[in-house]
Amino acid sequence: MREIQSSQITEVIAELCQRVNYELPEDVVEALRRSREAATSQVARTVLDQLLENARLAREEHIPYCQDTGLAVVFVELGQDVHLVGGDIYAAIDAGVRRGYEEGYLRRSVVGDPLDRATNTGDNTPAIVHLRMVPGEEIKLHLAAKGGGSENMSALWMLTPADGAEGIIEAIVGRIQEAGGKPCPPLILGVGIGGNFEKAALLAKEALLRPLGQPNDDPQLAELEQRILEAVNATGVGPMGLGGGATALAVHLLSYPCHLASLPVALNVQCHAARHRSVTI
Repeated sequence: MREIQSSQITEVIAELCQRVNYELPEDVVEALRRSREAATSQVARTVLDQLLENARLAREEHIPYCQDTGLAVVFVELGQDVHLVGGDIYAAIDAGVRRGYEEGYLRRSVVGDPLDRATNTGDNTPAIVHLRMVPGEEIKLHLAAKGGGSENMSALWMLTPADGAEGIIEAIVGRIQEAGGKPCPPLILGVGIGGNFEKAALLAKEALLRPLGQPNDDPQLAELEQRILEAVNATGVGPMGLGGGATALAVHLLSYPCHLASLPVALNVQCHAARHRSVTI
């Protein structure tokens, strides 16, 4: 049994909150560069150039890549042979978010009462925490700063099994066309298929943690990812909704067994500011 102080979690989360907001992951930057090289529209090229310059300035000047510094979403893989000492893991994560957002001068976007915008908690807590027990004596923390604009364009459908892959593609393409420039494309799309109502949504969120350029290990799911990506890019929504082919940088899909009468499908929309990092303690 390995003992880990809860204060270590707080320190790691505080640092991650700042790094994810200042440093766009290199896989996302590379995807933006590839889209820039492939763009056929001058408008698209100009927008992508601006996004790449924004990423450079944010990293070098230690300033937020986007004014919406996000809701802190934390996936925790907790080793079953870990004994956490000094406090509750949820409290430790919130303490890290509080410290990270205050020390990093990051925007606090959390309201305590969803129906009252005047109830800002003042420190961007509480975080959204998803905890899973795994073998071993380590804790792996994945933190994403999820902006409101792209999250608002997400969707969930309870399709029928007869809808199949074509129904999934049609639903996603329709949603992206409806969203237009609101989620700040180019996008990364997390798709969850199967499970039930809540499991599909969680799969879609978790799928966004996968590095860009890394297809699903299952060849059939990888093919479906590519089909969705091509269909979305054929909509012509384009960077920031101004037209062109680079509507999405990637589609990441996760699936789970489900009831034979159901086909749950969730879409979690992520803007080009795909800010996430992982640390193992």
